[in-house]
Amino acid sequence: MNSLTARNDWTRAEIAALFDLSFNDLMFEAQSIHRANFPRNEVQLSTLLSIKTGGCPEDCGYCNQSASAESGLKAEKLMSVQAVMQAAAQAKDAGSSRFCMGAAWRNPKERDMPAIVQMVQGVRQMGMETCMTLGMLSEGQAKVLADAGLDYYNHNIDTSPEHYEKVITTRTFGDRLETLENVRNSGINVCSGGIVGMGETREDRVGFLHALAVLPAHPQSVPINALVPVKGTVLGDMLADTPLAKIDEIEFVRTVAVARIVMPESMVRLSAGRESMSEACQALCFMAGANSIFTGDKLLTTANAGDNADAALFAKLGVVPMQAEVKVAMEAAE
Repeated sequence: MNSLTARNDWTRAEIAALFDLSFNDLMFEAQSIHRANFPRNEVQLSTLLSIKTGGCPEDCGYCNQSASAESGLKAEKLMSVQAVMQAAAQAKDAGSSRFCMGAAWRNPKERDMPAIVQMVQGVRQMGMETCMTLGMLSEGQAKVLADAGLDYYNHNIDTSPEHYEKVITTRTFGDRLETLENVRNSGINVCSGGIVGMGETREDRVGFLHALAVLPAHPQSVPINALVPVKGTVLGDMLADTPLAKIDEIEFVRTVAVARIVMPESMVRLSAGRESMSEACQALCFMAGANSIFTGDKLLTTANAGDNADAALFAKLGVVPMQAEVKVAMEAAE
């Protein structure tokens, strides 16, 4: 049906047609494409650490770290480099091959860049892949991070261009794309995805995946999140106790499968919201082509499934952790 190689000329009609396939046909297509591009039965384990929590000036409706949210989360300062290194070492010991660091900023301040660079270099020297999400980046900041050896930069587009303004008003969809362009041009791998369950329609889910699939190069990593409705956030309060607050698991799996098909060479990460998913739903997501998860008990500030639960699920499914994709060149030691 579809080429196994990456395309950047997908139409919305083609993506909508994939969503409309019978579930079995969609799953077969997605798993076939997954096996043509990735090792079967391997899932990458990543750990996400909040290195600067709360007080973000953005008004993202899903986020309890927004200064406008009434979630009771207090703003904190940037963690010390030493504390981040300790957390990274623990993550590696737990089996993670990628360490992701997130700061609740609109964009990083220049005074914080030296510490950020030290964090990247320190984690790479441990032999793990590095990822950061710090908000919007200028061309110069992207170059600094590239020179430090950052492997991935995460900046999600969140949803379709049409639904975006219903979720965020403090920066535009175009602003998101500009940061992705700066990251891509610097040579850093792009990590960009979105959130399912924010009151969007299937047409919005089509538009969301279409926006990623027609970028000049597909994101090397595509996180698919399920909304975690947090009390005190705009969406958390709006969707609480409504049918929209419960994501249809089959529709979520369809979204993962279509992402795998239209971006065949990207890592598709099953991200936030796993703690509320059944084991069967997660298993279907892996069958649909998801091959990366965040492990640990917490994602930034929300709950996650936890290492023990993940190990038990992997044992049931016969899945094993993927090894790091990028081996660290020990530049500092040479």
